[in-house]
Amino acid sequence: MKMWKKASAVCLAGASLLASQAASAVSDMPGGPAVRQLNLTEPVTKIAEQIHWLNWMMLIMCTVIFIAVFSVMFYSVFKHRKSKGAKPAAFHESITVEVIWTIVPFIIVIAMALPATKTVVAMKDTTNSDITIKATGYQWKWGYDYLKGEGEGISFVSTLTTPREQINNEQPKSNTYLMEVDNELVVPVNKKIRIVTTANDVIHAWMIPAFGVKQDAIPGFVRDTWFKAEKIGVYRGQCAELCGKEHAFMPIVVRVVSDADYTKWVDGKKKELAAKADDPNKTWTLDEAKVRGEKIYAANCAVCHQPNGKGGGAFPALDGSKVVNGPKAGQMHILLEGKGGMPSWKQLSDTELAMVMTYTRNAWSNKTGEVIQPSDFVGARAGKFPEGGGAAGGEAPKAEAKPADKADKQASLAGNRVAG
Repeated sequence: MKMWKKASAVCLAGASLLASQAASAVSDMPGGPAVRQLNLTEPVTKIAEQIHWLNWMMLIMCTVIFIAVFSVMFYSVFKHRKSKGAKPAAFHESITVEVIWTIVPFIIVIAMALPATKTVVAMKDTTNSDITIKATGYQWKWGYDYLKGEGEGISFVSTLTTPREQINNEQPKSNTYLMEVDNELVVPVNKKIRIVTTANDVIHAWMIPAFGVKQDAIPGFVRDTWFKAEKIGVYRGQCAELCGKEHAFMPIVVRVVSDADYTKWVDGKKKELAAKADDPNKTWTLDEAKVRGEKIYAANCAVCHQPNGKGGGAFPALDGSKVVNGPKAGQMHILLEGKGGMPSWKQLSDTELAMVMTYTRNAWSNKTGEVIQPSDFVGARAGKFPEGGGAAGGEAPKAEAKPADKADKQASLAGNRVAG
């Protein structure tokens, strides 16, 4: 009776769990994985189709071999067991059998290797691309620079937009949880897109499953891959190389559009970037800088240092920080060159760096009253830091060039590489 009650309780708990899961279930992610998906992501490129086919071909071949080998083994075990009076064979070798089990596996390996090699070679052929885009991995976001083709000159950073409330389980999660960004990578359909990858800090990996693409982004090195999407839509991926605390917060979103829509996007994006371009000689007021800086801080700094500036774990607090409240040159040097686990933020514009630095020095309990101007960072990039800073004479200690800086020249040359 007690066992029956325990079993009933377990069944009831299981039913409740299933019901709660069903109630909180989400639908398939647009451009991403489906609920209870077991197969590979639906391919939208020729390379992805070939990978999909190879996966099934090899799975079927391995399954057939598994069944055949174990069927013979179990048949032999049961058919020739001692209780049935079976007597062991007396032969010691068989040339025929040895030839068969040498030739057959060789044929199987060749049958797998030939189409796989053909696909790998095609994956590495990045020549004759229509558009070349450099993807730079940062902790924890992606930077994109259109190097060649329509859209050349466009540059932006793509950052996760999932609200912190969802991440902290304070709000229901959306269907694109941790797979949504503020700036999508936009490309035209049926065009060969070459992606040149590098990184600013640690190793990252640029991956879109629907394209059959995964390419490491290594600091100081340039790698490349390509895709040619044959279907208009939005496709999602992630950084596929463990890169630190916020590794899960590095999504990749690619929007594939028609040629006409791509041209419209390029025109609109160039106008948008031109409108956002700030005059480095403009003099900002404290109130203007704080409003602009707060937005930049929320998008780039709050993930580690927290919205309230209190930090947490390995990330130091900015509220009351000696660096933030100390000489300007010290903080400027860290922003430009990085320090320890903090990466360099020199990919931001001079205005953005000046605004966010002004905000941190005048937010929370920090009340320096100082306004950092864009012109200060123009000089800092040239090695001329404000007086009283991190080094005598207004010059900060020289730091080794960041890996991404070393790779920029390689990427530019790679972007102009001709076919063959």
